[in-house]
Amino acid sequence: MRVLLFTGKGGVGKTSIAAATAVRAARQGARTLVLSTDPAHSLSDALDVELGGEPGRVATNLEGQQVDARARLETHWRRVQEYVISLLSHGGVDELEAEELSVLPGLEEVFGLVDVRDHVAAGRHDLLVVDCAPTAETLRLLSLPPALGWYLQRLSPLARRWHSVIQPLLGDRAAVPAPQPDVLSAVEALHHTLDGVRDVLVDAHTTSLRLVVTPERVVMAEARRLMGQLALFGYNVDAAVVNRVLPDEVDHPFFTAAKRRQQDLLGELEDGFAGAPVLNAPLRATEPVGADALAELADALYGERDERAVLHHGEPLRIEPAAQGWTLRLRLPFVEREELDVLRRGEELLVRVGSQTRSLMLPAALRRGEIAEATLCDGELVVRLMAPEPGEATEPSSWAGSPAAASASSTGDVAPGPTHTGGHVS
Repeated sequence: MRVLLFTGKGGVGKTSIAAATAVRAARQGARTLVLSTDPAHSLSDALDVELGGEPGRVATNLEGQQVDARARLETHWRRVQEYVISLLSHGGVDELEAEELSVLPGLEEVFGLVDVRDHVAAGRHDLLVVDCAPTAETLRLLSLPPALGWYLQRLSPLARRWHSVIQPLLGDRAAVPAPQPDVLSAVEALHHTLDGVRDVLVDAHTTSLRLVVTPERVVMAEARRLMGQLALFGYNVDAAVVNRVLPDEVDHPFFTAAKRRQQDLLGELEDGFAGAPVLNAPLRATEPVGADALAELADALYGERDERAVLHHGEPLRIEPAAQGWTLRLRLPFVEREELDVLRRGEELLVRVGSQTRSLMLPAALRRGEIAEATLCDGELVVRLMAPEPGEATEPSSWAGSPAAASASSTGDVAPGPTHTGGHVS
């Protein structure tokens, strides 16, 4: 089964592109489901068919669904939420405020992705097309499974120790109510669910992300930022879709100048899009609504390409043996040194791009290695980890890609920091 996720800045036409892809695949015989996780659903409008919270027939081989994220939240979070509310109430927070505070921002959207995992597990379709939320929400949505999984993985053993050791000793004198076994079971089930979601999303043989943009500088700048941050979390972006490209037939002076500006922007995007193809969808005289119009849009977009194929298969993360240690390589297209930090802490390597941080659990052999060098070159972060001498203790080391750090060494040499072994991303 193939999974295609479409996202982009609001208003670029990602819903139309996602729906068009689904219609084309269905007409070519693939059992296709197109679903929307965007809180502001417009998939029904694009397909010109009424859709609900469960898959419904649109056409031959094609079903559609607009995920009810609130209902999914109730199913997967409610028991944990009740415990969080009890903690907040115990601390004096008003019950209504506690109810609102117990739902993390973006949590509804991430549970919308549980349907993706469930549909893949069911195997009823050949292709699943997902119309995601606009880019800011998508990034939060896609980064939540690993982030929440990290916290839940640490919360569950701690909570079990509290329940089995501390609570019996303190009894009613405990400062806060202890989680009951059903809460612990709900936490573990949630952790398992999020693991399943992430397994589907990062499987590059199954799942691809396609960024939809319009040929405008602001839109493309946001797409570049998103591209680097998605690579940080290991998601495979296999194509960029540029929507509303002015056709060659335009001959009016105003549109000729606009066409020239668009071509300059397209050249910049193609030069740096990490090897993934850039597909162009021409500007149409009428809005593509309904299956026939969407099929025409898809034919113009994909041409002879197979819309279900993996159009580009990058390898975001590689670990290679090197002299006296190992080299870790992480593809980060469009990332600047100024927004990049690297830190090794215990068993983890933390990589921060802008406001997003990914925790990479290092293999056992690498967990005592010190960061000897970190460089960013041609969209790839290269971290060299040195194996410690036998019996040698290691301490956390870090690099920060600040402007000063970027200029500290233009040759790739590493300048040690004053209080820890390490240097800067160069």
